[in-house]
Amino acid sequence: MLQIPFHIVDVFAERPLTGNPLAVVPEAERLDAVTMQQIAREFDQPETTFLLPSKRKSADWRLRSFTSAGKEVFGTAHASLGAGWWLAESGTLKLSAGKTLFAQEIGDRLLPVEIHCEGQRVASVILTQRSPLFGRIYDDGHALAGSLGLDEDDLMPQLSPAQVVSTGTAHLLVPVRSREAIARAHPNAAELAKILHETGGQGCYLFCLEPVLGLSTAHARFFDPRIGRAEDSATGSAAGPLACQLVAHGVAKDGATVSIEQGYEMGRPSLLSVQVCGGLVRLAGRCITVGDGILRFR
Repeated sequence: MLQIPFHIVDVFAERPLTGNPLAVVPEAERLDAVTMQQIAREFDQPETTFLLPSKRKSADWRLRSFTSAGKEVFGTAHASLGAGWWLAESGTLKLSAGKTLFAQEIGDRLLPVEIHCEGQRVASVILTQRSPLFGRIYDDGHALAGSLGLDEDDLMPQLSPAQVVSTGTAHLLVPVRSREAIARAHPNAAELAKILHETGGQGCYLFCLEPVLGLSTAHARFFDPRIGRAEDSATGSAAGPLACQLVAHGVAKDGATVSIEQGYEMGRPSLLSVQVCGGLVRLAGRCITVGDGILRFR
């Protein structure tokens, strides 16, 4: 009987059963891609990440991640941060006092991973994303609001334009007037997918400057109708672009830490922190391992 361990990690979480859940499967070199897809469907988590030996000498480990629909994804946020946290917390990685640097292989990319410890405890994981690329502005407010189940007056283009921005993955960032309007959003998947295809955005990140937490900068929701999940409770690949957008439009200062809260409408509050210094974008978060188990194959 083949037995493979697994772990459930809440990513961008300040307490258990919040944040964005991730299934982490170490020792995955014993699995083929089809079995990985089947396991991801079995767990039915936003992503299931498999830890593999790196193919490159310059990397410390390799990730393969699949959605619950079995689609392989190559994002460098939720899965990367959660896997790095588990590797550090489990003792698999050799850590130094303060911070330790590693390299993670995802597809054809190498991602720098920085792990900070306080004493013997992991305090945070920091990922370095790519410098921002500002893409297409979408100015058809009527169509955009309609695709989100909102009124055009709910949008707030005076804050910043609805624009595709990427720090590795391109997303359409949509400013909204209030947290109440964000809570009312209920996208039409076909209409939103059409706009995303037209603009070159993978997902849509709604945000406002009316956070629940006093220390947060923005409140956000993320929708991606194209990869088999309607909403995400914490989206690091969108938080980086949003922080860059807020700095570009003078809402946040260059060099400051932008805190973004997400997941409240799903009952899974999440907190993502991004520091933008010129073209350097650093995403940070905390995680909590909430479960462990064994997969058995006869």
